[in-house]
This record gives sequence, C-alpha cells and structure tokens, in this order.
Amino acid sequence: MQATPTTNLRRPNHWFDANEIWVWLNAGALALSVCTVAFILLLIAFNGLTHFWPQPLYEITYRDADDRSVTLIGQRVETDTLSRTQFTEAGGDASRLPENANQVERWLFKTGNRRLNPPDFRWVYRHDIITQAQPETLTSIERVEWGYAFGRIEALRFLSNETPGAPLSAVTGAELQPVLQSTLQRLNDTRDAIATLESGTIKQISSELQALRLQQRAMQLSASADATNRQAQLRAEEQILLQTYAEQETILSGLLSSLAGSELLVQIQNGQQHTIDLADTLRVSYPNRMGFVDKAVQFTSNIWRFLSEDPREANTEGGVFPAIFGTVLMVLLMSVVVTPIGVITAVYLHEYATRGPLIRVLRIAISNLAGVPSIVYGVFGLGFFVYFLGGNIDQLFYQAALPAPTFGTPGLFWASLTLALLTVPVVIVSTEEGLARIPMALREGSLALGATRAETLLQVVLPMASPAILTGVILAVARAAGEVAPLMLVGVVKLAPALPIDGEFPFLHLDRKFMHLGFHIYDVGFQSPNVEAARPLVYATALLLITIIVSLNLAAITLRHRLEQRYRSFE
Repeated sequence: MQATPTTNLRRPNHWFDANEIWVWLNAGALALSVCTVAFILLLIAFNGLTHFWPQPLYEITYRDADDRSVTLIGQRVETDTLSRTQFTEAGGDASRLPENANQVERWLFKTGNRRLNPPDFRWVYRHDIITQAQPETLTSIERVEWGYAFGRIEALRFLSNETPGAPLSAVTGAELQPVLQSTLQRLNDTRDAIATLESGTIKQISSELQALRLQQRAMQLSASADATNRQAQLRAEEQILLQTYAEQETILSGLLSSLAGSELLVQIQNGQQHTIDLADTLRVSYPNRMGFVDKAVQFTSNIWRFLSEDPREANTEGGVFPAIFGTVLMVLLMSVVVTPIGVITAVYLHEYATRGPLIRVLRIAISNLAGVPSIVYGVFGLGFFVYFLGGNIDQLFYQAALPAPTFGTPGLFWASLTLALLTVPVVIVSTEEGLARIPMALREGSLALGATRAETLLQVVLPMASPAILTGVILAVARAAGEVAPLMLVGVVKLAPALPIDGEFPFLHLDRKFMHLGFHIYDVGFQSPNVEAARPLVYATALLLITIIVSLNLAAITLRHRLEQRYRSFE
C-alpha cells in the first residue's frame, strides 16, 4: 500500500490573512477621529455659549492674606482644585487649612468695577469664605467703558444743568426700576440717533469734502486753461459743505449733551459707594431675580448683540459684526477670483495643452504651490500686490491723493487676491479630476453632431464637471476662511470702524482694511490686556467661525449634490 504524501499546510490566520484586522483598525481610527472632532466642537460650544447665559451674582465675605474680612460681589466663573503641596508652593497659609485636608478648592470671581477696585478677576479659597449669599438686590451694570459693575443701586439721581454735579432730584425704592429702564431706553435711542448721524450725514459730508479737496489738488497738478475757474467753483462748493457740516455738528453736540444729566449711586465691595454716569451705561439687569424663561430671553438677546454690535474695550466687550462681515465678504471675493482662474488653468492643462516637458513642469509647480507656507503668500502679496501693483495704480489714477496711499496700502482687494493665489492649486487639481472622469464618447458625440470644440467645452464638458469645480471651491473656502498669517500683512486690522460696503459710491470699497474672525481670535486670545475677560470670547468667536465655514460649505455641497443628480444619467 502506497503512502499518501502529506503536505504541511499552515492554517490561515482568520484576522490577519483575511485582512479583516485592517478593516477594523481603519474603522477604529475613523471613529476615534470623529469622536475627537465632536469633543472639540462640544468643548468650544459649551465654553462659548455659557458666556452668554446670565450668571448669578454672589455676595461673599472672606478672609484675605492679612486675615482681614473682605466683602466681594461678583460672578463665579471657574472652580479649581489644588493639592496641599501646590497650595503651599503658591504661598498659601497651611495653618488655615482643615486637618487632614489633602485638596484645596478655590473659586474664580469676576468682580467687575475694574477702574475702582482692580483686578476684576480674583481667586478666593473655599476655606477662607465666611459667608455667601445671592441677594436679589444685586445688579449687573454693563457700561460702555471699563466693563461691568456689580453692586446695589441705591438711587437714580438727576443733576442740575445750572450747577454741574449738584443733584436736582433722586429716585429710590419701588419707583427706581421703571424710571431707570425708561431713562436707559431714552439714552439708548439718543445713542442710536448719534450713531445714525455720524455714519450717515456727517460721514457723507466728510467724504464729499475729501473728494473736493482731491479735485482741487488735481487742478493744481494739471496745467489746463480753466483750472483757475474750476478751483473757484470747488472752493464755493467746499464752503457750502463746511456750513452744512457745522450745522450737523451743532445737532450732534445737542444730542451728546442730552446724554448727560443723570447718574446711578451704587454700593459696591465693602460697602463703598460709587457714582456711575448713566450716559456710560448700556444695560442694567438683576440676574438673581431671573427665572429660566427670563434667562433664556436674556441669553438670546446676548447672542444677538454679540452678532450685531461692534467690539469695545480692546475687543473684550461688545460684538463681532465687523469681523463677520469682513470674513464673509473676503471669502466671497476670493471665490469669485479663484474660480475662473482655477477652472481656466485646469481646462487648458487637460483639454488643450500638448503633453510634454513643459506641462509636466507646470503640474509639478502647481503641486508645489499647494505646499508653500501661507505666510510666504502674505509676503508675496505685500510686495507684489500692495507695493508694486497698488503703488503703480496710485501713481496713475490717484496722484492727487499722494503721498497718502489709496491702493498702495493693505486692503480687502489685495487680501482676496492673496488668498485666491493661496487656494488656486486646490481648484485646479479638483477641476482636472472632474474633467478626467467625463467619458471621451461624450466629447466625440458632441463633435460628431456638428458642435465646435468650444461649444462642446461650454455646453457639455464644463456642466458635467461642475460638481468637481464646486468641490474645489468648497476646499478653497474652508482653507481661506481660517487663514490668519497672510492676512496680517495684506489687509486685516484689529479694529475697522468703516465697513467695506456702505451707501457711498462706489458702494464696495476694495481699498479699505477690514476685520476677520480668525485674526480676531488671535488678537483676543494673545494680545488682550485682560486675559480672563477675553477667554470666553475666544471660544465664542471660534464657534462662530466654525459655524460660518460649515454654513458656506453646506451651501456649496447642496448645490454640488443637485448638479450631480442632474448629470448622473449622462455618465
């Protein structure tokens, strides 16, 4: 009987040889990435949105380092825990600690009243607190300058016009709150009237005066025969405008003087009394009296003011509307510039260019451009766009305004061009990939039916490649909206009082500087004089920037999806 030969076959490993382990590893990595992104977004949203929720006011009495009793009024914004060793190394008195206490709890209070009782953020150890309460009489006063003031309003005083500083009458008790709210409403209406006058009539007159002076300067530089007569006409128009400006200034002075004449007598820390000019007061609230519905209404109002108002107090108070406006406008202008440049370049490389060394070099250059650091683009934009192009434009068309630059200085237009140059490789690569996916049979069929090559490109190829083009635009928008380094060189500023769009001709002012949410985050987070007050605004602004980028991307993705559904039947 012949023995049957046996082969020593290795049993396959179910996980490794079947490659299932790599599937599970990829799935785990993807799940970990999604969870990480979700955690970061939740952290930003929580820290950003809680800033707008009305916080209760505490009145506590504690012992300071000199064993003195101190009364403090403020909001508790953070809780921290230290070990006994950390407490001792920080200079704490270990003899005050309870026996066998291994941890020390401390609270961070926002005390307000920055001008009178700095600093406005203080750490208080829990074991030093003698008493704590949340009286309903405590008031949060939001001011135009110097942040918030916390305390008890004792009286609303109206001052005499004849004797400055002398009280004429005072309102206390139950009548205080309704009279205070009506007075604040009147003052806020007056502020709105002042802002409307300054940004409307007075600003328009100032712009017309500036235009007349530039015309006079141009007449002086020209050698025309009627220059003398024209200058006389311009001077006459200037006098009329100056008279109108003086009349508006008188109206403005009257509005400003109407803000004065009332003040609040407030009791702050340690029983001190302080007067707050009502002209510097924006809002007064009693957070300890609010229920959940009142807090929700106040929460919504705070978010709306954050989105619609201008920043104050070195960007640590107020809103971010100019930054929102500047970010969205810059991204839209960048998209308008980068889309045709990227599409035309991709069409040439894929549809018309002959394969050869030159095209290979161009593709390598485009790939390398995508890896250049963004700050290099900022330096290039400053040197080429601002100084070279802008300087020559000023010499040719704005010579009368020199030496003050018009386009020879960083502005919105140069920032948009710089970011367009930064993101154009993304649009080129995405468009080329879309063109490569279109079957050659469609091109040949269009040509066979008598269409020209240009008609085939415009009516067949580009419409079918539009989803890929939008993909490139989406990626470009996502990158451009978050860039900060190049913008610091070519147009963005800490505070821009005038928006790039207004009612004056030519309505869109491409030469103006602008604010940007990314730079606003950098400025508030790293350049703020009050770090604790600016910290929640960093989270809120970051959440807003993410929301804007996601909204722009969702709009483009929705349009791309519709185009894909429309042209899917031709594939």
